[in-house]
Amino acid sequence: MSSLFPALSGGAAERRPALRFGDRALTYAELAAAAGSLAARISGSGRVAVWATPTLETAVGVVAALLAGVPAVPLNPRSGESELGHILADSAPSLILAAAGDELPSAVRGLERVDVDVNAPAAPTPATGNVSDDAPAFIVYTSGTTGPPKGAVLPRRAIATTLDALADAWQWTADDVLVHALPLFHVHGLILGILGPLRRGGSVRHLGRFGTDGVARELNDGATMVFGVPTMYHRIAEALPDDPGLAKALGRARLLVSGSAALPVHDHERIAAATGRRVIERYGMTETLMNTSVRADGEPRAGTVGVPLPGVQLRLVEEDGSPVPSYDGESVGEIQVRGPNLFTEYLNRPDATAAAFTEDGWFRTGDMAVRDADGYVRIVGRKATDLIKSGGYKIGAGEIENALLEHPGVREVAVTGEPDDDLGERIVAWVVPADPGTPPDPDELADHVARRLAPHKRPRTVRFLDSLPRNDMGKIMKRALPQGSGH
Repeated sequence: MSSLFPALSGGAAERRPALRFGDRALTYAELAAAAGSLAARISGSGRVAVWATPTLETAVGVVAALLAGVPAVPLNPRSGESELGHILADSAPSLILAAAGDELPSAVRGLERVDVDVNAPAAPTPATGNVSDDAPAFIVYTSGTTGPPKGAVLPRRAIATTLDALADAWQWTADDVLVHALPLFHVHGLILGILGPLRRGGSVRHLGRFGTDGVARELNDGATMVFGVPTMYHRIAEALPDDPGLAKALGRARLLVSGSAALPVHDHERIAAATGRRVIERYGMTETLMNTSVRADGEPRAGTVGVPLPGVQLRLVEEDGSPVPSYDGESVGEIQVRGPNLFTEYLNRPDATAAAFTEDGWFRTGDMAVRDADGYVRIVGRKATDLIKSGGYKIGAGEIENALLEHPGVREVAVTGEPDDDLGERIVAWVVPADPGTPPDPDELADHVARRLAPHKRPRTVRFLDSLPRNDMGKIMKRALPQGSGH
């Protein structure tokens, strides 16, 4: 099913740029040759691990695996030995693809190693016409909050349908040039950020490491789209007041897309005011790929993740599984989704797979949201860590975080709930102050939230930190917050 990438089949697109990492680049003809040659080598290999550094070799290796009809297991090069050991034991790949010269840790040295040659001459690509749309394309390991990571098996149909749905929502074409600096062991950076442009016949320029100067340089040199996570857009928002060149470059972008976590409304507004461009958000996860997005031709409503993508069914349910009675922008429910974008199973975990789906086939995302009457979805947090039940109310941590970020004394914030004898749970704000020497008064912060939202949403406890714990994608890890007393 090499039709995942029609532009690799030759024709007028051959000379078009496909991939660029720093000063190294491949045209479609060169990518077809390198990936086709490698596909011939690994055909019939079972599963293959990919040492997913932000390089041409990773992109070529993944495309080769897809051309060969072989499931790929992307490995985070920053993973520890025990996590790598678990992933390799669970997925049992037959070999590992890596860039020549990459030093691999001892956990993977027992695997046969195949160095990826990005300059390999063309070779006959194995026929994959008999590969089913439901055949596994990737096994991507989720960052397990409890227990070891689980391998989500993503079928080829999920890759194709998600990328085509995004093409519809974002008016994404072969003329688009994407710039990003996302890691390539997650679906955001790899499937959306590398395979997305290749499926359209467009091109991608990977910065290697994020920097506002690199984003501006590429936008000034013809890039049309930017993918990033909230941490990156926060840095952009912070840099804009002193960098008119950056504001001008961002104003040239056709589309600025943020994902992997919620982008604070405060950063939305700062970027829009400086550049005239609205960042749009989308919502997905490893198991579902993409579920919703603000459309390129729709209203870029800050703080929302837009509407369901074509082919995706989405509903909000109460704790007992009954539908949320009304989409009024206030009633909170858990998001459940159904559609061709979903994973097929957790590898070797039939128990976890069964628990993840309802009896009528909907996937339980664990994300809590409200939905407006016109279909726009606003996520208020994770069921496990962001839904706070206080004084009889169900409160989403996300809206309190957005309100606190509007206070000039707050640089970063995370909101959690803690047991409280009177309220059930009390709202706790973990604040990184803008000026560590003079942190804002906790009562002032509580009043600030009460004025903007409602009195029952005010934080009852404020704790000041130097920084918030984050994972590789910039998501705040609330379970890693220290325990202790506060104001």
